[in-house]
Amino acid sequence: MIRKLSIVIPAYNEGATIHRILDKIQEVKILNDIEKEVVLVNDCSSDNTEEAILNYQKQNPNIGILYRKHEINKGKGAALHTGIKEATGDVIVIQDADLEYDPNEFNILLKPILDDFADVVYGSRFMGGNPHRVLFFWHTIGNKMLTAMSNMFTNLNLTDMETCYKMFRSPILKSLDLKENRFGFEPEVTAKMSRYPNVRIYEVGISYYGRTYEEGKKIGWRDGFRALYCILKYNL
Repeated sequence: MIRKLSIVIPAYNEGATIHRILDKIQEVKILNDIEKEVVLVNDCSSDNTEEAILNYQKQNPNIGILYRKHEINKGKGAALHTGIKEATGDVIVIQDADLEYDPNEFNILLKPILDDFADVVYGSRFMGGNPHRVLFFWHTIGNKMLTAMSNMFTNLNLTDMETCYKMFRSPILKSLDLKENRFGFEPEVTAKMSRYPNVRIYEVGISYYGRTYEEGKKIGWRDGFRALYCILKYNL
């Protein structure tokens, strides 16, 4: 029986928006009245991210936020490792600290797990009729190429391997020996999860409210090459 959903949030220099994503999470009513747990990991931000989080906790004393921080910047993957280790929920979902993904769609990912069809659910930005901001052509091509290459090795038919929104039954995610400290987390977790015995993987369409680099987007072309390397490293 699923009693708690852990929402793991890696944060780096998101002081301007972190309160908005926390507001959205608190407003969401999870199916079956499942409890929410927020695990927020500050990856040694150089802006006012920590101040914003601590102020939010003071202003919302009834909201439980498990806050952890790195004393040195280690990368998104490392922040996720910390959050996954600390999470106590029966199910874990990854949530970016920005506003590109909508927490109101947690229930879309959760339903196949609650119905006992799925153990892992990916939220795809490339399927379904939900809103998608029109942005970078070459990013889209790169994402689809990386997904296709990952699928060739894992024998999955995902449409969006690089999506942030991934939801796992906790025992599966916690059992994976994850190493990647930056954006290589996505291909690594996909490769290792695909080899988990008898794992049931589903994909659902989600919305995507992408950011420009001026608005705070951080992933770049170097991360694309790292993702390609990780696909080869963790599948061969």
